[in-house]
Amino acid sequence: MNKATGVILLNLGGPDSLKAVRPFLYNLFSDREIMRLGPFFLQKPIAWLVSYIRAKKTTKMYAQIGGKSPILEITKAQASALEGRLNEISRDNSLNRTFKVFVGMRYWHPFIKDTVMDMINQGIKDIIVLSLYPHYSCTTTGSAIAEFKRAVKSAGIMDLQIQYIDQWYDFPPYINALADTVFNEIKPLKNTNFALIYSAHSLPRSFIEEGDPYLDHVKDTVNAVNSRLGSPPYGVRDFRWFLSFQSKTGPVKWLEPSTDEVIRDISKTEIKDIIIVPVSFVSDHIETLYEIDILYKNMAQERGLNLHRCRALNTLPEFINALAELVVRVLK
Repeated sequence: MNKATGVILLNLGGPDSLKAVRPFLYNLFSDREIMRLGPFFLQKPIAWLVSYIRAKKTTKMYAQIGGKSPILEITKAQASALEGRLNEISRDNSLNRTFKVFVGMRYWHPFIKDTVMDMINQGIKDIIVLSLYPHYSCTTTGSAIAEFKRAVKSAGIMDLQIQYIDQWYDFPPYINALADTVFNEIKPLKNTNFALIYSAHSLPRSFIEEGDPYLDHVKDTVNAVNSRLGSPPYGVRDFRWFLSFQSKTGPVKWLEPSTDEVIRDISKTEIKDIIIVPVSFVSDHIETLYEIDILYKNMAQERGLNLHRCRALNTLPEFINALAELVVRVLK
């Protein structure tokens, strides 16, 4: 019989309705690994207050992108495509195993703990944990994997075979897929008077100062994509590019410069076209659909700039192949 291997995709999650916005925010801000709100014992009370304060504004944002986050549907589609590709690879290479891909979300349904129980109830003993955050941070991958480990410990199953894929920021197939999306936005432009803005999710600077590798990983991805763009078949050279950060929350110091600051600075130059690359996001969410497509686009237009946004990787075949190669590499 073929050996059954389960792959669990770890992601953030998002509200599946406008009513879910506030409880989603509460779950998010309750996680001390993503944001430290006062002393430990005050984390949840402050999270309740912050989620209450932010819910109205955030609900209006989600209302403008369809009334919910699309991240679950996209992640499920990624899981389905990855499962098909992995089983195809298994048949072609006689791996003597079948794959089943699951989805576990950190802050909304299906929660990681529920997915772990689902896998165990289906008899899955061989598990590969694949974080959908390319760049490692204790606030994202670290928190999600810690939650996965808590769920496994709570289940009390001792004979699981578990392997982790917790960072792949410089994995060549991923870089190729990202470079392809960037080139597809560069190609239609009739002149070279453009700039790339690599926009990554921001992070409190304190985490970086304490040794979190996120910033270094993002920089390595950007450098790798720029290098790839200069190589065949693209041959794009001597272009201007910037690294910026979006989605900061709260009064603490965050990574800089912010994406809106970079847009304002570019508007004072001769550049007329900007291409925003959502470099730390592998699927559409509020950061791409609202912040970039609505907020930053309006800001750019007001300043005489044409904003182009690279499509998220979502279920692009090149990206699904990259995820499949990550899994196969672990098996080897």
